[in-house]
Amino acid sequence: MSADVGERILVVEDDTSTRRALVFSLEDEGARVASAATGAAALDEARAVAPDAVLLDLGLPDMTGVEVLRELRSFSDAPVIVVSAHLAEEEKVAALDAGADDYVTKPYSVNELLARLRAHTRRARGKVARDSLVAFGDVRIDLVRREVTRGTEVVSLTRTEFALLEYLARRANRVCTHDELLEHVWGRGQGPRRRESLWTYVKRLRAALEVDPQRPEHLVRHFGIGYSLVVPSAEEDAAGS
Repeated sequence: MSADVGERILVVEDDTSTRRALVFSLEDEGARVASAATGAAALDEARAVAPDAVLLDLGLPDMTGVEVLRELRSFSDAPVIVVSAHLAEEEKVAALDAGADDYVTKPYSVNELLARLRAHTRRARGKVARDSLVAFGDVRIDLVRREVTRGTEVVSLTRTEFALLEYLARRANRVCTHDELLEHVWGRGQGPRRRESLWTYVKRLRAALEVDPQRPEHLVRHFGIGYSLVVPSAEEDAAGS
């Protein structure tokens, strides 16, 4: 997208020819594009690539577009443009109520669609969210740049480690259940067999971020429930500095 080269765009469309055409048009404009043909695959891709924007068809074979939107909004604030042949007003309202930012009906002009997409991504980048930077001790988590630093050093994290940390950071000081974290990081249906993996990744994050990983102050375990990222308020941080 000429002015927005490098944006990560997720295209969710079950029709192969339409999906390929959209992917080609977006890549031709310089975007990095992921695509999915089902709702479940779309949610997995969204968790994996953290898109800057989503083009979502409502007519998917396994889930409704509204179901995808509601699930997506539980972990992503990316702009979503619904692209669908559905014309019923109630469907349009339901999609917008579920978290869509815009609605384009088929057939549509590709140029108009790209223009709307550029407008939404610019608007999203222009928002400076209060929680875009999460800090504790000498650790800084930049959720916009997707970068973690400790003091002056950049902390190298795997995609899975960052996905777990990001989810906790966006819900700082809130207890996140095991099932909630498992579903976000590894997808649906993982259940108890992934509990050990979750614990392993928390240990890795503690080793990278805690002053004393054996006595963690920030990546806190709530036995039998889940984990939370404990972050001091601005007042507490100022008092401790």
